Order: sequence, then C-alpha cells, then structure tokens
Amino acid sequence: MNRIFYGILYLFSLLPFWLLYGFSWIIYVLLNYLIGYRRKVIYNNLKNSFPEKSEAEIKVIQKKFYKNFAEYMVETLKSFSISQEELNKRHTYSNLHLFQDCLDEKRDVILMAGHIFNWEWFVGLGPNFKTENTVAVYHKVRNDFWNERINQIRSQFGTIPLDMKKTARFMMNTPNTGEHAYLFVADQSPKQSAIHYDLEFLNQNTPVFIGFDRIAIKKEMAVIFCKMVKTKQGYYHTTFERMLPEGENFEPMEIVHKFFQNLEDTIRENPDNWLWSHKRWKYKKGIDY
Repeated sequence: MNRIFYGILYLFSLLPFWLLYGFSWIIYVLLNYLIGYRRKVIYNNLKNSFPEKSEAEIKVIQKKFYKNFAEYMVETLKSFSISQEELNKRHTYSNLHLFQDCLDEKRDVILMAGHIFNWEWFVGLGPNFKTENTVAVYHKVRNDFWNERINQIRSQFGTIPLDMKKTARFMMNTPNTGEHAYLFVADQSPKQSAIHYDLEFLNQNTPVFIGFDRIAIKKEMAVIFCKMVKTKQGYYHTTFERMLPEGENFEPMEIVHKFFQNLEDTIRENPDNWLWSHKRWKYKKGIDY
C-alpha cells in the first residue's frame, strides 16, 4: 500500500507548477475554511508571539499562513521529481563566499535554519557549496518505508541525510577540516525528557535544543545562519550570515541565543512564513519541566 501511495504522489509531482499551485488553492480553502486545521494552535501561537498586534492583524497573518502552508505542501510534493536546475532557479543564495572562507580556515560549518517556508528546498544546497560534503540532520520517521523515501529525496542532489540520534557521534568523530557542512533545522520543541535549556523567544519562555552549541564550541566550528525569504510564489532566497562570538571564542549557549534572535528577527519581517501550526510551546516551565 505504501508503494502504491508513493507511486501516486510521484506521478502528481510530475505535474507543472502552475497546476500544482491550483491544487494548493484547493488545499488552502480546505485547511482554512472547511477543516480549520489546528486553528486554535495557530491563533494562540500568533496571539502570544505578537501581543502588540490587533485581532484583525492576527487574522490576516493566520490567513496568509494557511496559503503559504498549502503552497509548501505541493512544493514538497514537487521535490519528489524536481531537477537541480529547477531548484537553482527557485531557491537562490547570497554570500556563498562564506563557505570558501570557512574552507580556507579549515573549519567545518554548522548551518542553522528554522522552519521558514520552504525549508525542504534546502535539499538542493550541496552543489552550491565549496564543502565536499553537505549533511542534513533529520528526525527519523517511524514508518521505515517513508523514512527511506524521504531520505532518498533529500539525498538525490548529493546531500547526506543523518539521523539526529547519530549526529553527535558522527560529528565528533569527523575531522574538522572544512570539508563538511551540517544543516540543522533547529527550532523544534524538544521532547519533555530532553529539555535542558530555555530562553525568551517571541515573547514566550521556550525550551530549545542545545546539542549543536556544545559541538560547535568543542570543535571550534564555524556557524552560519540561513535567512530564508519567500520572494514570490514558488521562489525563495537564502542569505547566509556568519555568526561570530562576542569575544575570542563562543561562550556556552551564545550560539543558541544568537540563532533564536536571528530567527525571531526573520519571523517578524514576514510573520506568515513560519510554521505556526507546530505545538511549539506545549511545555510550560515550572509545570512540565
């Protein structure tokens, strides 16, 4: 059954973009007007993140989010069959010279990104870098068939998928020579048992992942923030920004704070373009941890 469903999705992915975006409009109507997909979660996340905004402004952002989310869904489907050439047209980059700088310094790179639409199109990063290996850290999907298919999609352009559970050991055992770039989409909510640190993010106390901070400091790696912007329907631009320490070296948790500050600034510029349907703040300090 999984193979049949995958075959159907692959055939749909072969459709031209203009037709897929026609389907995205139908998905948008279903999610926003008929189903009300996670409406309460999205509304509360927006209201708590932007207490200064009016009810009308929150509703406008919510509506635009549903539209972007629907387009993200068909774009992710298109990833099943999209070419590197097409991806390079639709996802462009600035400051690629930073990767040559890191290679010259013989520093591996940690790329920090958030769930800004469309983060899935980072799959085409590899051929644009000077680094020999581009590694995408991911959370394993429970279904083995779909986990394999998703990794196949992510690796078709040369990106190496790496299970988050194996990441720390892999990175610590890999020489820091400037030949590896590791992509972390690092704004998810940790499991309750894995909460070890929190900070203020979008006006809320927020549990965060911190493993990348420890590895980057221990191995003296370079850290680059990926600022993604949706320029128009189906087109994105990422500006790479090097994150530098305030002193000679990064202090513990400095990278974590800089990443979430950069991410918050990016979200505030285009608030409808982040994954608001995620239950980001389900754990409360003093109650759940």
